[in-house]
Amino acid sequence: MGVVMSLRMAGHVPLSEPGSPRAVLHQTLSHPAMSLYHSLIPPLSLLVLAGASPLEHLWPSAGMVLLGLMLVLAVLSAVHHAEVVAHRTGEPLGTLVLALAVTVIEVALILSFMLVGDAGKASLARDTLFAAIMIICNGVVGLCLLVGGWYHKEQVFRVQGVGPALAALLALSTLSLVLPTFTTSSAEGTYTASQLVFVAITSLALWCAFTFFQTIRHRDYFLPEDATENAKAHAAPPSLLKAWLSLLALLACLVGVVGLAKQLSPHIESAVRAWGAPQTLVGIAIALLVLMPETLAALRAARANRLQTSLNLALGSALASIGLTIPVVAIAAVWLGMPLTLGLDSKDLVLLVLTFMVGSITLAHGRTSMMQGAVHLVIFAAFLFLALVP
Repeated sequence: MGVVMSLRMAGHVPLSEPGSPRAVLHQTLSHPAMSLYHSLIPPLSLLVLAGASPLEHLWPSAGMVLLGLMLVLAVLSAVHHAEVVAHRTGEPLGTLVLALAVTVIEVALILSFMLVGDAGKASLARDTLFAAIMIICNGVVGLCLLVGGWYHKEQVFRVQGVGPALAALLALSTLSLVLPTFTTSSAEGTYTASQLVFVAITSLALWCAFTFFQTIRHRDYFLPEDATENAKAHAAPPSLLKAWLSLLALLACLVGVVGLAKQLSPHIESAVRAWGAPQTLVGIAIALLVLMPETLAALRAARANRLQTSLNLALGSALASIGLTIPVVAIAAVWLGMPLTLGLDSKDLVLLVLTFMVGSITLAHGRTSMMQGAVHLVIFAAFLFLALVP
């Protein structure tokens, strides 16, 4: 719902510092062996999109598999090229490039399913955002704490940065996913048009405020405690030519992602109905796809004993997932007259409250261990199991 706060809003640490989320993600996605891959995927995604209709008629099953695989590769490649452009432009423009790129991906996937689906798709945005919160706050954070605790016993981070991030995430989650269940001006779980506009504006405003707090006003709150020791290490920005080429590749990937998602959405919808699977699985799949790159980057940082970077990535991506996606989806719903259900049911409300209660305990003291990671992973396992067996 990103893609990372290096994907969507990272910018709290200069790119030249190896401890920054963007530097970690850049290392994850920019291995020399992957250079050819990142160069080939953008044109290939457009070629596959252009041949989507013939593929569907000639080899239906194989064609769908190829389209799905190309969609995943195009998302990963788009994130990489957005990173290159952001590295070149620097802050604060780099933050906006990343945020907009990943928001386009997430919104394209959500709207593609909503536009071709039935009334049941009114809850897809809610399912995707809720899945993103569960994946990040329990799955990603839990894995990072478990991996970091296994290799380093205890890890530390700055509460001054993580605390405000968690508070902002709690506020955004409540406004977007909890309040619609209790408002009375429209059907349960929904907002009126004016309420949707209000939530869209406040969500975007809060995301912008936190971005300013993180990248400009109190950037030091998000630096690893040993960041000054890395002053001699620098990640050189890409050349101007490479940045322009990456911008063109990014645009090609975004076109490919939007087009491929539109082609695949009716087939995935039919498959879900045929298997009798819960509709929430579609939202979970979208969230997993968008969050894949930042998850890898966060785990790498935790393994390297840089938990601050892992938490910056995790909480930042969750904030951007709501703070940017909700405004776009809400305005699209009002503009196109689409039904939009945002309020969580009682089961998911319990999981959300449990997640934030445990998260506030885990992140209250600036020091973590394996046990805290195990607790978060159990909550994540409960989320996945109850999604399949509601």
